This record gives sequence, C-alpha cells and structure tokens, in this order.
Amino acid sequence: MALHREFEAGQPEPARPVERFAGRHDRHRAETAWQVATGTLACPACDAPVLPAEGSMAPGDPLSCGFCEHTRAVRDFLSLADPIRPTRVAVRVRGLALR
Repeated sequence: MALHREFEAGQPEPARPVERFAGRHDRHRAETAWQVATGTLACPACDAPVLPAEGSMAPGDPLSCGFCEHTRAVRDFLSLADPIRPTRVAVRVRGLALR
C-alpha cells in the first residue's frame, strides 16, 4: 500500500512545529479492593476470639490476644476454616491501578 500526498501548484506549506498538550499530565492511582474470603480472628495459643483494630490491617501487622497476651502477626491469628466464629472479618486484597 502506498501513501501519496497531493500537492497543489504554488508554494509548499511551511513546516509546523509539533504541538504539545497544554498543562501537566498526572497519573492517578486508583485503589481497588476485592473481598476474597470471610474468616475469623482467634488466638493460636488459647483459641480465644480476638477483636481486630479499627480500620484495615496488613497480614504482617502485630496483633495480641487480650486473654493470654500472646503476640504474633495478624496472619497467625486468621482462620478461614469452618465453623466461622462470631468475630468475623473480611479478607480483602488491594491493588493499585494507574488511570
């Protein structure tokens, strides 16, 4: 396939500089979260239910049992097995997407 440009008689059109977009272009991060499971938090040492801190917690954050004062990472207290106890937590995976 050939591309041809037709020229009219007379002077050729002067070259124009490449135009730039006005203003800045920022990438914004949109946080998305997917709920992947529902689980419970229970002490791995004494099996007492554990109340999570307000807000979100990462798997590596420290957590302690209010009954026996056993301290480990949140992932050690999380149980996804049945039966689900009354202290239920939502397990979500977060990702950052550029838009």
